[in-house]
Amino acid sequence: MAVNVIIMAAGKGTRMKSALPKVLHRLGGRSLLQHVLDAAAGLGAMHPVVVVGHGADAVTAAVGGQGQCVLQQPQLGTGHAVQQTVPALDDAHATTLVLNGDVPLIRTETAAALADACGGERLALLTIDLPDPTGYGRIVRDGAGKRVLGIVEHKDATPAQRAITEVYTGMMAAPTALLKRWVMALTADNAQREYYLTDIVAMAVAEGVPVVASPAPDETEVLGVNSPLQLADLERRFQRRQAEALMEAGVRLADPARFDLRGTLACGSDVEIDIGCLFEGEVTIGDGARIGAHCVIKDASIAAGAVIHPFTHIDGAQVGAGALVGPFARLRPGAQLGAEVHIGNFVEVKNSTLADGAKANHLAYLGDATVGPRVNYGAGSITANYDGANKHRTVIGADVHVGSNCVLVAPVTLGDGATIGGGSTITKDVPAGQLAVARGRQAAISGWTRPQKAKKAG
Repeated sequence: MAVNVIIMAAGKGTRMKSALPKVLHRLGGRSLLQHVLDAAAGLGAMHPVVVVGHGADAVTAAVGGQGQCVLQQPQLGTGHAVQQTVPALDDAHATTLVLNGDVPLIRTETAAALADACGGERLALLTIDLPDPTGYGRIVRDGAGKRVLGIVEHKDATPAQRAITEVYTGMMAAPTALLKRWVMALTADNAQREYYLTDIVAMAVAEGVPVVASPAPDETEVLGVNSPLQLADLERRFQRRQAEALMEAGVRLADPARFDLRGTLACGSDVEIDIGCLFEGEVTIGDGARIGAHCVIKDASIAAGAVIHPFTHIDGAQVGAGALVGPFARLRPGAQLGAEVHIGNFVEVKNSTLADGAKANHLAYLGDATVGPRVNYGAGSITANYDGANKHRTVIGADVHVGSNCVLVAPVTLGDGATIGGGSTITKDVPAGQLAVARGRQAAISGWTRPQKAKKAG
């Protein structure tokens, strides 16, 4: 469906009490505005018109090439905002859809249904019944309750009108040619001295243009963000929506109320995710993998049967089939673990490849390293990969045993089957199969007396 899309994003968001423009606050890892832009893209609206005002430069930068920005300055109401878009609307599209940049969870399907209700011939209003309609414009119908006659803003409504629970969500679809003419005819004859977009409803009625209500299927889709409290409430609603979709696909979440997804998560069958986990970017989890409590996983691939123990951080890494990681482990960008690799507690891996069966079970660092299969990497050992100016690589061959508390000073290569004695600092290549020990000779000093604290006088 090709339609014009207007996204209202000029507001300051005073109640957010933030220097950041309201539409740039984040929900589920994306800005409020980005959610709406994504919904618009699903309609085939490749270049929506975004109305900017407060923080215009920042909002325009966030839009980038996703749309065309027009400036509303000063901000004189919703009708005034749409007036600024008139030159940018494409007359080839018979329908223009108006969305709000601070109402982020509108589904593409709901927006499409609203556009269909317009059909280029009718004025279609997205409405919903709310138990507490405070702050929303009320839908006023005829005596029979069928025909829509107008919208009355909350601040202009009478007590009887405020009792109406059917409200206007701030989103509409209108015939493009009529919308252009109607908004240019708006006046600011109201308590706030603003140009209300909702006044075009009365114009449509007066001209005999049908006005129809397109009901939103879900309250969450039409809730706006005006305060940190509302943002937090919508975040939990959004996360619950994502959690339910995953569970319907077979993922076992220990508690969907303690789950956060700020990107995309693709799971195989029989995946288990414990409480308090956060997923960011693009994450894939293979069949039968288990994610322990309070893990943070970003832009990662976790293969079938892997177990990620609690409190593990993974960022930009690949975990092989059947691998065990954590607890309290950290995989940084470029970490690639083969099948059955073990990375234990307080082990950090960065830009390193560990082949099948390699193990670093505790208190170790592997940076810029290539580790062969079945390597046993001891506790407290590190690769010294940085010389103060450049990074260097460590190569550890198959079946190497690195003892505890070793320092491998890169660039260095340990040949297949080599053994490094505990406490060694290795600065030269070690041939295959050999034992390397590089540490000071132990000495026992007789007659040595431990220093004593001086006694205080008096």
